[in-house]
Amino acid sequence: FYGSSGQYTHEFDGDEQFYVDLERKETVWRLPLFSKFAGFDPQGALRNIAVGKHTLNMMIKHS
Repeated sequence: FYGSSGQYTHEFDGDEQFYVDLERKETVWRLPLFSKFAGFDPQGALRNIAVGKHTLNMMIKHS
């Protein structure tokens, strides 16, 4: 359950690699070993969600 804030996940070939815990503002890796080879800034996910919400609100307002 991701809550009312939505979700941000990254998948490869149908398998989830990580998701961003929006409340704790951190990246959660499905396999912790992946975090040694790659990184992801959770602020980027939060930014993308904010832009998406703003765009949706503008489209609703102008329709």
